[in-house]
Amino acid sequence: MTADAVNTGISLGMPQLPAPDFPAEVRARLEADAQEIITRYPDSRSALLPLLHLTQSEEGYVSRTGIRFCAEVLGLTTAEVTAVATFYTMYRRRPSGDYQVGVCTNTLCAVMGGDAIFAELQEHLGVGNNETTPDGKVTLEHIECNAACDYAPVVMVNWEFFDNQTPESAKALVDDLRAGRPVEPTRGAPLCTYKDTARILAGFPDEREGAVEASGGAGPASLIGLRIARGESPHAPVVRPRAETGTEGGE
Repeated sequence: MTADAVNTGISLGMPQLPAPDFPAEVRARLEADAQEIITRYPDSRSALLPLLHLTQSEEGYVSRTGIRFCAEVLGLTTAEVTAVATFYTMYRRRPSGDYQVGVCTNTLCAVMGGDAIFAELQEHLGVGNNETTPDGKVTLEHIECNAACDYAPVVMVNWEFFDNQTPESAKALVDDLRAGRPVEPTRGAPLCTYKDTARILAGFPDEREGAVEASGGAGPASLIGLRIARGESPHAPVVRPRAETGTEGGE
């Protein structure tokens, strides 16, 4: 690579040097966790997804070092691990904030205000899509459907739901996150950092008091259709329950 290429940040396609390893004490701790994960599966390769979460819980993203670690403990090539890590959007490929703030901009959330929320958060935080605030607190991204259309527009923070958002409530939310003020999701467990979330997704117990019980279930907006179908609302049932459906004429 020439001096001009270095100065301009242009890559000439030269291969990268092998990724550095984790420090010895970190490597030993991660290997112990990795072995606990691997024993859950009949085929060690099946442990790759939780292992990627494990390395993400260490660094906040899946680095080249994390990819090397997963490849070595599973007997895979770094190319095989990279193919998986780049396929799933839950794996970050560069350093990110303590709180991953995702604004749903899929069709329903978008028309209900998701696009406006995302645009105002970009301006309010001074970052673009997949960028992190200078204090390292918040990474903003637009995401596809969160399967919560009945609460549109929806914002997720580290995969916890904040329903029925407005530009004003979303800006207050990120301000609270950056200031370290308590923030409670509309549904689900209390917030924790992105690294803590990654460790839980790796399959380790959520040890926060009351977190499992707080996960809850479907809310009223999700269940209204079922209640109408059962005749449990002022509306007439839209279908008859299967148990009440008879057959006539031998059909």
